Amino acid sequence: MKRVALLAVGLLVAGCSTPAADGGPTAPRADAPVIDRTVQPLAAGLTVAVGGRELKLPKAPERIVCLNGLCDDVLTELDIVPTATSNPTLLTHPALLGDRGSAVPVVKGSFGSEDVESIGALRPDLVIGLPGVHDPLRPAIEKFAPLWLVEPATWQQSLESLRALGALTGRTDAAMRAEQRFRDKLAAAVTATHQNGKAKRKALLMYGSADSIGVDTNQSLKGDLLGQLFTYPFPAKGTDAATASNYSVEELLAKQPDVVFVYSLLFSDKDRTLSAQLADNAVWRQIPAVQHGHVYEMHAKLWGSGRGTRSLTAVIDEAVAKVPGN
Repeated sequence: MKRVALLAVGLLVAGCSTPAADGGPTAPRADAPVIDRTVQPLAAGLTVAVGGRELKLPKAPERIVCLNGLCDDVLTELDIVPTATSNPTLLTHPALLGDRGSAVPVVKGSFGSEDVESIGALRPDLVIGLPGVHDPLRPAIEKFAPLWLVEPATWQQSLESLRALGALTGRTDAAMRAEQRFRDKLAAAVTATHQNGKAKRKALLMYGSADSIGVDTNQSLKGDLLGQLFTYPFPAKGTDAATASNYSVEELLAKQPDVVFVYSLLFSDKDRTLSAQLADNAVWRQIPAVQHGHVYEMHAKLWGSGRGTRSLTAVIDEAVAKVPGN
């Protein structure tokens, strides 16, 4: 699917819209990505796999501790409240639990260095974290609960995660309903952006600091998703994870984005947003999105940490609303 997104972006750049004969909305372009709306049957089970990572549990989990945003998101879709979370800002977002999320205990410690003893005290049946971040915690956590590390790279893998937890918890009907809602949402949004000209707009999603700008490339979950809706010409730069997502301001200008979405990772009230840090940069000011006032600071946790269908649905709605059409 990641490679399909790259092909779709290339076709979007080359394609053109044909006006409808009656002067109404244009017909969907032939190069629009085809979103399969079909939801396959789902059965309960204790062995699942997502993105090649298998998980086998001795019993259906009832107490689940979330160390990544995907977990909070999927449990919300399944109408399950996490036993604890390390992402309270995301969980309390209106797209997830809203104010009800404030009652969920917060895991002690910082992200990637959560306090294992406090997790164990919660008596979890399952702990879900992020690969590359929570791997060092595995030996300690697996003394009292299975640790599942999962990170979707495409929206299809997000659905796999939803289905997997639906199967593990026996919430198969809820998982299938949520999957159908998301497939319908994405399919409708793709049709709309290819009818109203928004698909021709170049979009960019970025984060980091003025000294180290990161881009959600079209080989990432959000970049892949935005590539279904708009033109998204931001490939990964090689295979080195440390540098593949790094873009200079000059490289951003060369891509000529029409709309820029930013999620600034702020650690104090004194920190400036990324767009504010770049405001005086002469090269940055030449970017079309900057010149036309189409740079938007988005909810950092939703756009940065949200990996499930609740978060992705909100991202679709917010992005489509801000990208200009014909």
